[in-house]
Amino acid sequence: MSKKRKIEVEESTGNIYANLGLGDAEELHARSQIGFHVYQILKDRKLKQSEIAKLLGIKQPEASHLMNAHFSRFTTDKLLDFLKSLDRKVVIQISRHKEGEPYQEVCHA
Repeated sequence: MSKKRKIEVEESTGNIYANLGLGDAEELHARSQIGFHVYQILKDRKLKQSEIAKLLGIKQPEASHLMNAHFSRFTTDKLLDFLKSLDRKVVIQISRHKEGEPYQEVCHA
């Protein structure tokens, strides 16, 4: 009979980049959330990569990176431009930071 090994589990912060100890974790997390929203809109429209490239004003290889969730290849500003091209409104809300909450947060309405 084999012995069962105890598996150690660590609770996530909700931000994989912070869990990995990256210095710019908040920005990377926000960028990935924005990128995911762009991806989801494009996926729902069932567009080909060539159509995505034309719609967003990028080259087809960049559309491929976008649809393969390589969001780090794009700046946050570029991803926000994509949302504008997709006829989406972006609202930036500034408020006081409370202990324990992220400095940057992306919400989808």
